[in-house]
Amino acid sequence: MTVHHHDNLIYSPGTQVVSLRDVVGQGGRILHPRGAVGVIVKSPVDLTHDYRVRFLDGVEESLKPSEISQLALFKEGQLSAGRGLEQNSDLYQHVIYQCIIGSQAYGLADDQSDIDRRGIFLPPAERHWSLAGVPEQIECDQTQEAYWEVQKFLVLALKANPNVLECLYSPLVEKATPLAEKLLAMRSIFLSKLVFQTYNGYVFSQFKKMQADLRNQGRVKWKHVMHLIRLLMSGIHVLREGEVQVRVEEHRDQLLAIKRGELPWKETEKLRTELHRQFNEAVRNTRLPERPDYETANAFLVTARREAAGLMEEKRG
Repeated sequence: MTVHHHDNLIYSPGTQVVSLRDVVGQGGRILHPRGAVGVIVKSPVDLTHDYRVRFLDGVEESLKPSEISQLALFKEGQLSAGRGLEQNSDLYQHVIYQCIIGSQAYGLADDQSDIDRRGIFLPPAERHWSLAGVPEQIECDQTQEAYWEVQKFLVLALKANPNVLECLYSPLVEKATPLAEKLLAMRSIFLSKLVFQTYNGYVFSQFKKMQADLRNQGRVKWKHVMHLIRLLMSGIHVLREGEVQVRVEEHRDQLLAIKRGELPWKETEKLRTELHRQFNEAVRNTRLPERPDYETANAFLVTARREAAGLMEEKRG
C-alpha cells in the first residue's frame, strides 16, 4: 500500500524514522550509521526546529526534519505515488479541465479575494501504469491551483462533494478539452439525494464548531459562516431544480452582510434553522434519484483511460 506523504507533515511521537545522517558521539565515534532506525520521542512545534529521536540502544539525538525520513516512506523509495521517478510538475501539462471556483465564481469577491482554480488532469497511460503511479491531486499554493486525477474527481462527484460539483457547474471555465466537454455535458448524472447527506452533514458539523468558538472565544469567523449558509442555499437549489447554482446574486447582499459580521449570531442561527427546514422539505419533494449514475461515470472513465493510452501509442508511432 502506498504511503501518503505531505511535505509540511510533522511526525508524531512514536513514529518510526530512518536517520539520513550518521549519529556521532564523543571523539567523532559513529554511534549509529546513516540509515539507522529510531523512534520519535519529541516532535517540534514546526519544521524549523529539531525532532528528538531515540535509537534501539537508548541513544537519543536531535535531528532536523531534513535529516530523517518516515520508515514506511523510506522503504517505498521511488515507489511512492508521484514521488521519485518523476516530478509532479509535468502533470500540469495534462490538465483537461480548468475553472475558477470560490468567491469569484459565486459573485461574492472583493479586493482581497483570491482566484482559486480547480480542475481535472488525465495522466499519460505510461505514467499511470508506472511503479510510481500518480497522485490523486496536484496543487500549487502559490497560484491557488489544485487539480484532481480524473478517477478521484469522478469518485468525489459521485459522493456529491460540494467543491467538485461546483467545479462542474462553474460559470468561469478557462480550459476544457473535448473529453472534458463530454463530462460537462453529462454532469447531471452526479446529482442525487446524496446531496442532502453530504451538504447537510458538512454544514451541521461546522456549525457545531462555530458554536464552540462562540462559547470559548466569544467570536466566530464570519467568512466561514457565510459560506456555510451559502452551501445550505446551494443544497436546497440542487434538490429543487436539479442543478448546482454557483452564482448567488439574489442572496449576495445578505451573504456579504453575514461575512462582514453585521448579522447577529442569533439571527444567523434563525436563518440556518429556516434553511434546514427548507432543505428537509426539498429532499422530500425532489425528483433527483436516490443514487448517482455510477455506470455512466464508469464508462466515461474507461473512455478517458483509452484516450490516454491512444495518445501514448500516437506518440510512439
